[in-house]
Amino acid sequence: MGDQISPVIRDRDRELLLPIANTPDDQQVSPKPPSSATPFSHHAGRETFSKVLRSWASKKFMTGCVILLPLAITFYITWWFIHFVDGFFSPIYAQLGINIFGLGFITSVTFIFVVGIFMSSWLGASVLSLGEWFIKRMPFVRHIYDASKQISAAISPDQNTRAFKEVVIMRHPRVGEYAFGFITSSFILQSYSGDEELYSVYVPTNHLYIGDIFLVKSKDVIRPNLSVREGIEIVVSGGMSMPQILTTFDLAIKEYGPRNNRS
Repeated sequence: MGDQISPVIRDRDRELLLPIANTPDDQQVSPKPPSSATPFSHHAGRETFSKVLRSWASKKFMTGCVILLPLAITFYITWWFIHFVDGFFSPIYAQLGINIFGLGFITSVTFIFVVGIFMSSWLGASVLSLGEWFIKRMPFVRHIYDASKQISAAISPDQNTRAFKEVVIMRHPRVGEYAFGFITSSFILQSYSGDEELYSVYVPTNHLYIGDIFLVKSKDVIRPNLSVREGIEIVVSGGMSMPQILTTFDLAIKEYGPRNNRS
């Protein structure tokens, strides 16, 4: 009788020996292993480093473009100009069996220099006048010649024939704002109150050869100490070649004496 074990005790001992599975509530409460956060942090670090590297490479690439672009444009235009001028006389040397690069360019520059000397004389001016007389009687060619002559006259070193006489600053379009202009001519305006000198001032609006013409009183213009060539460079460069300090003509006379006519 003492060896017999009641069925209830036997079933209870059997349940204690069986493994007990985790309940659904226990699975929800159990914390995530800390190792699961490590791959995410490594991925975020790689992505941040990649963004920084791409930003650094982009900035350095743009810096290189900003530095090399004007140099490349300058060398390309210079190389194109040399080939263009060299093409005038190089075919003549090619017919003679002479193939020397740059010889046509040197010949062209020398020819232009000789033409400048010849046209400065009385005989050259007479030949030029005769040629212009024939050109201006051609229906279509005369308009091309007139436009080209006006462009070349704008930067002519001859003060008498130069289209742009002087660089001025005028108040435009309203008080407190100024614009660069070029005096192209001057005239006298006669009225009942008396005679008054006016300047014809050309103000470029888009680039050098598109602009507006203003008739301004001579006392209303400001004369900076700039040559015509410097004024053209300021307009063509969009104001990027503007000097840090501009001196008016009156102040320049007081400090440095009369200004020489620079082209």
